[in-house]
Amino acid sequence: MTDRTLTVAPLTAEAFTPYGDVIEARGAPTKMINQGMCGRHHDLAQLDFADGRAGISLFDAKARHLPHMVDMVERHPEGSQAFMPVSQTRFLVVVADDDNGTPVNPTAFVTAPGQSINLHRGVWHGVLAPINAPGQFAVVDRIGDGPNLEEHWFDEPYIVKTIEM
Repeated sequence: MTDRTLTVAPLTAEAFTPYGDVIEARGAPTKMINQGMCGRHHDLAQLDFADGRAGISLFDAKARHLPHMVDMVERHPEGSQAFMPVSQTRFLVVVADDDNGTPVNPTAFVTAPGQSINLHRGVWHGVLAPINAPGQFAVVDRIGDGPNLEEHWFDEPYIVKTIEM
């Protein structure tokens, strides 16, 4: 039996690049608007939708606690999916590479307060998992006809045991 423990890394834009975008204010705003009273951090995520439109929804997610079992991942082949906590809720992000339609090499990240993510179209990912407290999330994803969800259940689950920050 192989080790099914996932080591969690802090979420960084560089490490997350193969899976999507980290949405956060980095540095000074790119543009000042509203008579100089508002700084805009512009175009922070690559939204990508096939045969549909972008929609904004609110998700109410129950708290997850460690150890956290990852027995299933899902993907959305028709559109990207952005998760933005309405509060400063930290959340666990599990993503996996694709090998001819099968998720492989799962990787786990944990967000810092103020970070959000945008998963690129077709990226395998775990369920929405706020850590230690419930969270409400604004979600931007594809609204359209036809299926946009594929699930993969692992024969043997992975376990996230600790978060080092």
